[in-house]
Amino acid sequence: MKQLSEKYKITTPSKSANLEIIRDFVGKLARRAGFSEDHVNKIQLATDEACTNVVKHAYKNVPAGPIEVDVTLNREKFVVTVSDKGIGFDLNNLVQPNMVEYLNQYKKGGLGIHLIQTLMDEVVFKVNPFHKNSVKMVKYIHRSESADKLRQQEMIMERTKNRG
Repeated sequence: MKQLSEKYKITTPSKSANLEIIRDFVGKLARRAGFSEDHVNKIQLATDEACTNVVKHAYKNVPAGPIEVDVTLNREKFVVTVSDKGIGFDLNNLVQPNMVEYLNQYKKGGLGIHLIQTLMDEVVFKVNPFHKNSVKMVKYIHRSESADKLRQQEMIMERTKNRG
């Protein structure tokens, strides 16, 4: 029997002021899918980080280019895909930060991709500058997470509560 998926989409100009609209959109759908509030917050934060990267980096020379957020959900998984038509980035230049060192130095910024990868179950980047760049983020509905991953997620959620 084929599993039915529900699909939703929102497109906004890439302005920081629109991030709340996107968070609300994704949060409502994650709640509808049956996620706990803790998981809803993780999905929202990962989506927010992906969209913030678009606002800050993808459209450096094109103010308010479009951000597309597609959500597909079914009984097994919740998939958020954030797409843009900006400059993209080189996946080979991604470096995993040393979180202990990073936090001890009280740095700001530079953790978006690490946060996304830690908060979600699967993350796939596709880069095609000025045509379509995307990050596909998957959260499985009934998957338990390792104790290590949960500790990392708790640390991230605690640190991001107080950021300003």
